[in-house]
Amino acid sequence: MLSVGKGIAVKNLIGRLMPGGRRKLDFKPSGEEQLKRQVTAIFGMLANLMGSDRLVMRAGKLDALHLMRSEQLPERVLALQKIVLEDPTLDAAPRLEEIPAALEEIEDALADLLARRTVEESIEKKVAERMQERHEEYLREVRLEILKEEKGPDNPSTLKKYAELEKLEQRKLSASIGEFLRPSHLSEVIGQEKAIKAMFAKIASPYPQHVILYGPPGVGKTTVARLMLEAAKQLPHTPFGPEARFVEVDGTTLRWDPREVTNPLLGSVHDPIYQGAKRDLAEGAVPEPKPGLVTEAHGGILFIDEIGELDLMLQNKLLKVLEDKRVRFDSSYYDPTDPNVPKYIKKLFEEGAPADFILIGATTRDPSEINPALRSRCAEVFFEPLTRKDIQGIVTAAAERLDVQVEPSVVDVVSEYTIEGRKAINLLADCYGIALQRYGSGENGEGTVAITRDDLEEVIQSSRLIPFVTAQVGKGAEIGKILGLGVRGFLGSILEIEAVAFPAKTKDKGTIRFNETAGSMAKDSVFNAASVVRQITGKEISNYDVHINVIGGGNIDGPSAGLAMVLALVSAVERIPIRQDIAVTGEISLQGKIRPVGGIQEKIYGARQARVQRVLVPKENEREIPKDIDGIEVIAVEAVWDAWELAFAPEELVAATRYEDEPPYLSRKQNNHRISG
Repeated sequence: MLSVGKGIAVKNLIGRLMPGGRRKLDFKPSGEEQLKRQVTAIFGMLANLMGSDRLVMRAGKLDALHLMRSEQLPERVLALQKIVLEDPTLDAAPRLEEIPAALEEIEDALADLLARRTVEESIEKKVAERMQERHEEYLREVRLEILKEEKGPDNPSTLKKYAELEKLEQRKLSASIGEFLRPSHLSEVIGQEKAIKAMFAKIASPYPQHVILYGPPGVGKTTVARLMLEAAKQLPHTPFGPEARFVEVDGTTLRWDPREVTNPLLGSVHDPIYQGAKRDLAEGAVPEPKPGLVTEAHGGILFIDEIGELDLMLQNKLLKVLEDKRVRFDSSYYDPTDPNVPKYIKKLFEEGAPADFILIGATTRDPSEINPALRSRCAEVFFEPLTRKDIQGIVTAAAERLDVQVEPSVVDVVSEYTIEGRKAINLLADCYGIALQRYGSGENGEGTVAITRDDLEEVIQSSRLIPFVTAQVGKGAEIGKILGLGVRGFLGSILEIEAVAFPAKTKDKGTIRFNETAGSMAKDSVFNAASVVRQITGKEISNYDVHINVIGGGNIDGPSAGLAMVLALVSAVERIPIRQDIAVTGEISLQGKIRPVGGIQEKIYGARQARVQRVLVPKENEREIPKDIDGIEVIAVEAVWDAWELAFAPEELVAATRYEDEPPYLSRKQNNHRISG
């Protein structure tokens, strides 16, 4: 509403504009002519205030145009009433005596209109000034941004640090020896032909499967997985495109927060308060999802080394992603109705991030230690331990890539000290470094670098290395000594078991001694073996003082040493020599039957490493014997009497063996005695 002061001021202004310059509009007309002049003056003010065109248009809309052009004073006053009061319903022109009152009302309305216009102009002026200030501030910010783009946020101190970083970037070492000697094609991988064939069938297929790779360290699991993707890309029927990625991560380093604050594997949400989302998102309180490695591997392969070390809860979350092929995000800060949320964030919250990949996990653990739910969703491929021949091939191929000459004995000795391809290459690299020192000093002359046996001996001594296989096959035959077979992880090993038997000083008062470190199950095998010996020889073990020893104190965590215990006891009691190029495994029953045991392939591998010529395994394990093994004879036996016919030394071998420590209480004839089955 118009204030009283402003209304009086506007009416005085109208009075000054009226004929005669009156300051107060108290209409006391002196005649009709004076009223006409007053009406004409009001029309003039309206024309100045509204504009002639707008005045005409307004009069036309209110049906007052003809009245405004009339020569009759009442009709012109009626036109003013319609236009100023904006009332089209007025149709009766005022009488002459009513005109002064009508003009008074018109002037009041006109004063209100003028006052409103004055206030509006004042507000518009302030708005224009504020907009001008904002515009100038915006222009200043734009200028500053342009200056920053041209000059940047750097100062002399930051530029100096940047220059130091650039200088460091120029210093580059050559690739590591592992990278340089790593196979570049599947055909260059040595000793894993079966595993490569099995894995190729599962990955390089129109419908690839998730795979878990089992095997000891350093046999090529990671290398084969990486090369498998490259090989699959070349085939037209595989779903892997040229842009398919191989994303590699170590399961032992994957740490996550159960509150989902951070999860590098699956992804997490950075909320605007605690984790510091981007500045533009934090100011708008918008959470930002961060996709993880599973999304990075979308369309390719996610390789998790040591997947058995992965947190169990994280494994379960990974299984959910494998099923859905998407990662879902959630945050209490997310508001789907917020117009400030970018499209990509809305898409990630509402649809999730794509995670359609093939999982390849590698582990050195036994399959029984892996999450059963994870195993059920993955095919399984087993990598074989590397043999001496494989290690020799790896060292020879590495020497060719390094362009060095290697003495033949170096290759053989390296294969004695390791079964890991990675470690064999490292040994060769150490020798190469020593040879380069000698070559640089001029001792080797000009030409190709040569690695000698002395170089390898120096590396072995400085690294405090010991041979991988400490128990070697002996020659000839021995009484009371036999080689058993054990397995730990994916590696087989040789167990040296020896037994001695002396007649007890008192009949039926003999004792049995056994080293406790071998384990309780091995101790049970001793007592079972004692019962079997009595059954098949007819001799009471209680008439002998028997001592059984596992050389090296090896821990036997299964009953597979039962057959070896029986043969060692029979040999010790009956003084029958056992050939030393044979190794046996199998659980023994009280009836003398040989029961099946586990780890047959690993045990055969351990026997080959020790250069065993013949291995005896239970008949029920015959299907587990590899069909294409060479350099060793594997025989399946069903009972003890089948085993001793193969284990006890033939006459010619016994005759060729000297027994300098022959006990005085037995004759040579008794030594050659045979037990008939």
